[in-house]
Formats: sequence, C-alpha cells, structure tokens
Amino acid sequence: MQHLTLLTLALTLIATICFAKSPYQSVLQHSRIRGRQHGPNVCAMQKIQGTDKKYFTNCKQWYHRKICGKPTVISYECCPGYEKLPGEKGCPAALPLVNIYNTLGVVGAATTKMYSERAQLREEIEGPGSFTFFRSQQPGLGGPYPTNVNIELLNALHYHMVNRRLTSEDLKHGSAFPSMYQDFNVHIHHYPNGIVTVNCARLVKTDQHATNGIVHVVDRVITAVTNDVHTFIDTDDDLETLRNAVAAAGLTQMLESDGHYTVFAPTNEAFEKIPPEMLTRILEDPVALKDLLNYHILKNMQCAESITSGTPLETLQGTVLEVGCDGADMTLNGKAIIQKKDQLGTNGVIHYINELLIPDSAKTLLELAQGSAVTTATKLFVDAGLGSHLSGSEALTILTPQNEAFKEGVTMTGDLKKLLKNHILKEQLSSGSLYYGQELETLGGIKLRVFVYRNSLCIENSCIVAHDKIGRFGNMFTVDKVLTPPMGTIMDVLKADNRFSLLVGAIQTAGLTELMNQAGSHTVFAPTNDAFSALPKADLNKLMGNPKELASVLKYHMAKEILVSGGVGSHTRLKPLQGDKLELNMRNQTVYINKVPVVEADLMATNGVVHAVGAIIKPLRKSNRFTVHEDRINHLTLLYITYCIILQLSFQLCLVLSLSISSSS
Repeated sequence: MQHLTLLTLALTLIATICFAKSPYQSVLQHSRIRGRQHGPNVCAMQKIQGTDKKYFTNCKQWYHRKICGKPTVISYECCPGYEKLPGEKGCPAALPLVNIYNTLGVVGAATTKMYSERAQLREEIEGPGSFTFFRSQQPGLGGPYPTNVNIELLNALHYHMVNRRLTSEDLKHGSAFPSMYQDFNVHIHHYPNGIVTVNCARLVKTDQHATNGIVHVVDRVITAVTNDVHTFIDTDDDLETLRNAVAAAGLTQMLESDGHYTVFAPTNEAFEKIPPEMLTRILEDPVALKDLLNYHILKNMQCAESITSGTPLETLQGTVLEVGCDGADMTLNGKAIIQKKDQLGTNGVIHYINELLIPDSAKTLLELAQGSAVTTATKLFVDAGLGSHLSGSEALTILTPQNEAFKEGVTMTGDLKKLLKNHILKEQLSSGSLYYGQELETLGGIKLRVFVYRNSLCIENSCIVAHDKIGRFGNMFTVDKVLTPPMGTIMDVLKADNRFSLLVGAIQTAGLTELMNQAGSHTVFAPTNDAFSALPKADLNKLMGNPKELASVLKYHMAKEILVSGGVGSHTRLKPLQGDKLELNMRNQTVYINKVPVVEADLMATNGVVHAVGAIIKPLRKSNRFTVHEDRINHLTLLYITYCIILQLSFQLCLVLSLSISSSS
C-alpha cells in the first residue's frame, strides 16, 4: 500500500511539473487542488484580513496562512471561467460565451459597461474582432477613468484593450503589447510566485473568454506610460539631489535606454539625513557614488504587487536588497521606507524612498565597523589613535572582534594599543583568497598565519564568523576573539607559564626540547602541573625515570599540524606523533580531547599552538558502535530509496515529454 501511495505521489508530480505551463497556472492548479473537496472547478482563495485583497493560494502561503506578514482567511470560489448551478456541488458550469460587452456584465463590471456606453465603445466591443480587455476591478482605485463624455474616456478605455486575444499563457514576463490607444504599450510582468501584473496592476482573475476576445480582471485602472525612468527623475523637484548624482555618476544614458529596471529613488530628504561629511565624501568620489546609486537599482523590474513576502533581489551594484512587505507597506531590508510606489516608466519602475541606502562598498573602514556586533572594538580602535587609518584611503583589512570577545570595562593601555595595531593588515583582502599557511603582515610589523579548516577560516587564534564587509578602500573581517600574536617557540611559551614547569622538565628528560624549538607546525596538548600531580606518585616517578616511555606518552600529546580551537568541529580527528588518532569535539565552548577538557586554548607560538589540559590524555577504548549489518536496514529506509528512484524517473520522464513536445512544435 505504501508503495502504491509513493507511485501516486510520483505521478502527481509528473502532472504538476510537466503540464503546469507558467507560474500563474501552477498557482491556479494548486488552488484547484485545495478546493476540489468542495466540488469541481472550485479554487481556494486567501484574503488578507482587514482588506479586500484576495490571492489564489500557493503552497507556501497555504501552510503559513500569511501574506505580507498578515494573517489570511481561506475562502472557496469558482475558478476563472466557471459558475455555480442551483442544487449542485461546486462550479460545474462554464460561463456563457458572449461578446466582450456582455462578458463585462458576467464578471460584475457594471461600471465599466456604463463607461463603455458613455464613450460610445459598446458597438466596437459587441461587434466582430478579437480583443483583450483588461477590466479594472475597482475603477476608482489608483486613478479613476475620466468620467466626462469625451475622447479622454474613450482613450482611457482603449488603453485597457489590445487588438488581439491574449490568454494568461501569452502574458510572458517582460512582454509589452501595443494598446488600442495610439499603440502605447501595456507592460506585462509574470513573476515566479505566480503574480502577473499589467502596468504594475495585479491580475486578479484571468481568461474570461468571449466570442470576440477575452477579459482579464486587474486590481486597478492602468494609465498610459510614455516617459522613461530618467525622465521621472529629471522632472521631479523632490529628486533634485538624485538627479545631480545620476548625472555625476554617468548613469543618465543607462536610465534612458531600454530595460526593466527597478529604481528605489531617494528623495532630497533622504540625502539630507546623511552626515554632511560622509555625504560630501561619497558625492565627490566617482567610484563610491556609482556604487551607491547602483545599490538603489535592481536588475529586474519589481512592481509592489509582485511582493508577498521577503525576497532577496540582486542590485546593479552586485549585492542584494531584501525586498518585502508588511501589510500594505513595501519594505526594504525590513524597513517601511517607501513613501510612493509603482511610478511606471517605459523601461522600469520607480519607488520613492525616504532613507538613503549606503552599500558597504561606499564606506570607509571606520564606517564599516560601526555595527552593533563590533561597537566595542570600533571605540577601542579610535581610542588607540588608529582612526586616521580606518577613515582614510589606505588599502587595509581590519580584524574586528565581536563585542563579547572583550571583558567588561576594558581600558586602553600601551599593550592594548600595540595589540590593536596588529589587528590591521596591510592589504585589502577577501576571505575567499586566503589559503592555509599564508602569512599576512600587520601595521604593527608582525606576520600572522592563516589556518583553513573544514568549517572555519582562522587567522592565528581568531576565526572569521561573518561574511566579509567589503568597503571602498578596505575590508573588514568579523572574528570571534581578540587576536593573540605568536610570541616565541612552543618551548618558550611553556617555560613562560609556571603551570607547565613539570611538563618542561619532562620534555627535557624525553629529549624533545629541540623538536619544541625548531621551526614547523605543531599542536601540543600540554598537561599542567596538576595533571601530572594527579597521577599516583609511584607511576609518576616510574614514568619520569624512563625517558623512552616518557617520550612515547608526550608524543601522544603532540601533532604535526596546527589546530586552533576554532577549527575543532564534531568528531574532529588528529594524528599524534605516536599512537592512535586523537578524537576532539567542542561542547559548551570547551574543547575535549579523548574526553579530556582543555582548560585554556590557543596559546600561540611561532611554530605551533599550545592547549593546556588538566589530565594526562589516554587512548579511548575501541567501540563497535559504528558496525552496521545490511540485514538491519529498516523498512522506512527502503521506502525512502524507492521514493527517490520514482521521483528521479518522474523528472526524467518530464524531460523526455518536454523535448518531445518541443521537437513536434
């Protein structure tokens, strides 16, 4: 029975993947599936509470029960093209096929019918021909039809018409069709979430067929588009600062050319909110200015109605903006800063914003570091007299520890100033270009090593914990702890710490002093004096009296590679100089080696790293817990494998069908 269920699911997937022709049709199909329990041709709809806005339900919205962050109410209606019959379940009857004028009545467009008569359009849409009519659901919303009996009303209605039949399948993303008003185009956008817009008005219901065409219902009146995006900017006094910036950055020609741009246009007020010194610097720097403006322009046209949840969208600057919505408000990076939406041009759309968006690539290092997670480090860099380096045009990289890396009440000292200077590298680097063993020179004149692990990238003991912030002249790496530059060899580190006096003597007795002093890459798990003292006195004396056995024990605490604590993941293994592999893991911010906790990690040396441990490390007992017998593979695993095979075959069959259809057409 379970196998039959899987087969049914796979066949449903084939039908869904292969025969859903567009995102809109996929959403409509999902709505039909959700509504079929109420009868034939019933679609599930989601209405945002407190509004009149309804949507065909898609999978995500169905389970979340939210659109634009607001709760929705599920209702069930006849799918487009169908109607109810008295006494019968669902919507079994197709709508009557009549001319466009009468179809307007069928879809409840009494006002549009009245305007058609007033504009003397009735005869045209009752007569022969093949038209597409984008009927406004709410004539008074978004700019009403002209109501005076003259040519303006006819022109407005003609702009809602195309002199050919266009089904929803013909409404491709980015397409434009000449209207019946002076051939001015109507602009179509068909988004991956199934939303279709006509001049940024959302298509509410589609494909109401007529004998002489087809009617689609949009949520508001659409108006003729005659100007490009740049003309909007050039003629609006509220965008004067933006207009001057666009000219200075050389973007005028681009915004006048063909395209499908989305421009988040900062008003004069938005520019005035920026500190004058910062704004002047950006406006006078052609590279920073161009990055700033390109950060306000999306690569694709995004009407407000196309957004039903937060979506990352790429800008011309190369990074992304989180474009979302909160009820009726369109949001940018989670903030409702858009004060005017959907100013449509022939080559894109403008949304007016009241805050300037400044990308990292237009910021100095000091401006990059002024974030909530690194405020302590930022203040300390300034207090240390390093502000001029971070606000200038030097090519640098700053290693900025998170706030929690510092103790409360940290005060500036000479040693701290020197240490902070070694958190600034002399090159503008990206973390993606770093490699194991690379040496990086600091402003303090020392060289720091790079360590690359499976799940972490570290510079000495500090590991990068966030994506690079790439500034105008320098980059910022956010790191998990304050850097500890290497000071002397491993032997020097051990001798300088009284906790390791017994270990130092043991290393000398075992003849390993030279190894701990020579250049190389070593990790030493260093037992403290307490660790040695915990051994029975007789055992300790016996061990210390046998240099060969002592060397063997100590080598089990040493590895010929550098592993800092940030490089330890779950079930990390390390090959010691002698003996079976060591097993390491991290629990509650503490590293364990063969279940022995590290009491202090990351004592950095020029030839390795030292981790202090509170016990002598012993080999773990071998376990057979990983032994698996084939005959114990459970039934659920077999079912899952069967499902995956059927799913793969479904996709392959879909591909074959698609290729067959393409070749036959």
